[in-house]
Amino acid sequence: MKQWRWGAAGLVALLHLGAFVLLGVGRPATTFDAPPPLIIVDLVPFDRPEPPPPPPVEPAVTQGGGAPAAASTVRPPRPRPAPPPPEIVAPPRPAPEQPLVVGAAPEPGPTPGQGQGGQGTGSGGGSGSGSGPGVGDGPPRIIRGPTVGELRTLHPPEAFRQRRGGRATLACRVRLDTTLSDCRLVDEAPPGMGFGQAALAASRYFRFRPPTQNGAPIDGREVRVGVEWP
Repeated sequence: MKQWRWGAAGLVALLHLGAFVLLGVGRPATTFDAPPPLIIVDLVPFDRPEPPPPPPVEPAVTQGGGAPAAASTVRPPRPRPAPPPPEIVAPPRPAPEQPLVVGAAPEPGPTPGQGQGGQGTGSGGGSGSGSGPGVGDGPPRIIRGPTVGELRTLHPPEAFRQRRGGRATLACRVRLDTTLSDCRLVDEAPPGMGFGQAALAASRYFRFRPPTQNGAPIDGREVRVGVEWP
């Protein structure tokens, strides 16, 4: 019984060994293929082309056709003309004659000063049937007054130290030689600062053309002048 088991076991072992031999003989030989060659890729920068310009916009075609409307023009409003200046009406009575003021003004005027006019001649009628030449009357006219430098030398010292100005009015007589005489003080401002005495001293710088009557100069006609210190 044991011999039969051992014989069966040996037979199975031989069968297995034969099967392994058959598998090893019948299996094809294994071959190894060479690896494929390497591929090198170079990256080149790509310049993107500019996009094409947009197509021109065609004007919209409205019903009825025709050319497109012209561009509108803005016109500024025209300036209104300035109204005419009001008419200046002369007063019914002439203004009273003011005394002539000569002195240095505190500020220069916008226009140059005006000179004195010349002596005029009039015409008069004669008595009887004929007519003859005549001459008219004329008031006294100033020729010159004290200059700024002359007025500065006569500025009262105390008022000059305080930087104060003043004025004074004189009543004088015009002589045939164009000088003034018999001057007297009419008023002064501010009082008590010495501007009246300074104006009397400045009267020697004035020169007046004497007034005329029937064409002849008159001596001793009174005239009022003002002197001012800024």
